[in-house]
Amino acid sequence: MASNLTHASPFETSNPVEVSLREAFQLLNPQLKPPFPMTVPTRPEYLNLNRAILYGVLSEPNRAQIHMKHLHGIVTDGYSFFTSLLVKIVNELYPKLVDLVKVQLVWVASQMVSVAATGFDGLLVALLRRILTGDFSDGNFWLCSKLVSLFLDKWDCILEEEPSVLTSGLYTFLRLLSEHYRVSSFLKIQGLVRMEIEFCVRLLREQFYLCSRIGRDLVRLLQDLAHTPEFRAIWMDLLSNPSAFKTQGFSDILQLYHSRTSSRYFLLRITPEIETQLRFLLTYVKLGSQKRYQVWFARKFLYEPERETLVIDIVRFICCAHHPPNEIILSEVIPRWAVIGWLLTLCRKNYVEANVKLALFYDWLFFDERVDNLMNIEPAILLMVNSLPKYLDVTQTLLEFLLLLVENYDVERKDMVVQGVSSALDVIVRKGVVQSLTVLTQCDMISPFLRERLGKLVGRRESRYMEIRTDVVLQIFTW
Repeated sequence: MASNLTHASPFETSNPVEVSLREAFQLLNPQLKPPFPMTVPTRPEYLNLNRAILYGVLSEPNRAQIHMKHLHGIVTDGYSFFTSLLVKIVNELYPKLVDLVKVQLVWVASQMVSVAATGFDGLLVALLRRILTGDFSDGNFWLCSKLVSLFLDKWDCILEEEPSVLTSGLYTFLRLLSEHYRVSSFLKIQGLVRMEIEFCVRLLREQFYLCSRIGRDLVRLLQDLAHTPEFRAIWMDLLSNPSAFKTQGFSDILQLYHSRTSSRYFLLRITPEIETQLRFLLTYVKLGSQKRYQVWFARKFLYEPERETLVIDIVRFICCAHHPPNEIILSEVIPRWAVIGWLLTLCRKNYVEANVKLALFYDWLFFDERVDNLMNIEPAILLMVNSLPKYLDVTQTLLEFLLLLVENYDVERKDMVVQGVSSALDVIVRKGVVQSLTVLTQCDMISPFLRERLGKLVGRRESRYMEIRTDVVLQIFTW
């Protein structure tokens, strides 16, 4: 009798993926032992044989090598179907998998990289998403350790076949390092931290042209590690000595600032289950009816104090990777700004709250209408405006944080930050996200100091607008 791949309660419906694999294994079990049949299978037979072999690999560790030899002998599609099955297992079943099956899953993923299987990059990305932010359990450390080890061991193969997946690894391990470093005194994690550092530093030093594809969020992640000995030199080179990276065409950190990070990177730091629940909340739940969903979400995914760091990644995902269509925006569905406002209330540690606010405002600092998306900056302005007057403290703390960023985020490039925020404010009004900024600049409840500083940014925007209009008029008359 075939063993189960997952821990399942008696009242739980079996997952169709697991059922199909088990049934194929039971049906074809006699064919999975040497000598293997020499006949060429039909397409349906081939697919079913893939399912049976995969089930055997995962459930029979002592025969896994034999099953893999069988697979190598019959494969006709570059392992595409086999890899797609692995991705489904990771996406749909991973939290419920038996520990032994998880071990086999990572092992077979390594095998797929070795043979450059079609789709192995998607498999690695799926596994990276299973490393949880803010989770200091043995199981999470184990998966993280196995994957960073896989990236190091298969470095040359990945670099040659699917180099872009290395940037996914970099984004993931840099983000995790900022947390792992804080508990690196624990013996059980010291080896993991060393491997994470080795991978990240090597990639940044040897393949910076790849790393730069991440865009501005690479800087956001690195600044959290700038205080560490291993990354201090990298940070200083990034700021003052970009030629040290020996990358043709890279001459200033401004180039990273002006490069918008793809939404696929933000998906790396939330699990498929979290993504599904967030998209459901932001697509179907009406404003005013969200409380029980929020309570459930917090209990499910943010139940431990350490997990609040996950809010940073959730806010970045909501801003940059979940852009609802107009019919949702104009409906009664809870808007993104309201969910972010709720998430801010879950932050208990000051450094977490600061990083959540940075995640919210980050695209403001470098906003360029030609490359950036209005939807990335919309939640922050709507949260500030709609919090008045009932939640004045929310508006004031967010506005104060934004103005502090303008002054202090990158002092040497302050003009660029001022330009970015001014451009963001300009587009926000011009595109009708808010009708006017006077709701903030002329609100008596807001600190006069904050209103004055915001007014200067708005004044800069209006001054620039008048310059453009004057130029246009002059061109018309000249013509």
